[in-house]
Amino acid sequence: MNTLSTAGIFKQATGASIGWGVVMIVLGILALFLPLATGIGVSIAVGWIIVFSGIAYVASAFAAHGAGSFLWRSLIGAVYILGGLYLAFHPGLALASLTLAMALMFFFEGVLETFLFFQFRTLPGSGWVLFDGLVSLFLAYLIWRPWPGSSIWAIGTILGINLITSGFTRLMHSVAARKALDAIA
Repeated sequence: MNTLSTAGIFKQATGASIGWGVVMIVLGILALFLPLATGIGVSIAVGWIIVFSGIAYVASAFAAHGAGSFLWRSLIGAVYILGGLYLAFHPGLALASLTLAMALMFFFEGVLETFLFFQFRTLPGSGWVLFDGLVSLFLAYLIWRPWPGSSIWAIGTILGINLITSGFTRLMHSVAARKALDAIA
């Protein structure tokens, strides 16, 4: 009976993973059709994340043990808030920096996923992890090579491709895991 409940939990987990894979694919397709809007949206989101980080910095100032520490934390928080607001309301300005950051993110994602493949290469569906890693490395190169000219299209297009690839990878890996469970049962 314990094996059946474990199998049921595993099936639920793979079902949720399949669902998330489909959601990632749909979001990736939307990003591909609206690359500039996606880039602007990402810029605005980053600006607001910086604003909320600044608010957290100011809040932490009240836990400071001295006037100097309180002042510095408050000033740093204010800089974060003002800078984040500036980026949130001028998202075009942040696009070039975010594009370069996206290239770095894809590069490190690709490297880490390639290492992950070598750790789990004996598991069913692990080839998809390698595929995802290699695609991420290729996307990093596509952004970095023409940068900063790639800033207009890169974030939306590359994020869309990455979401589709990662969603497809998640979908295929989850289906392989579910098939492996069915073969055992």
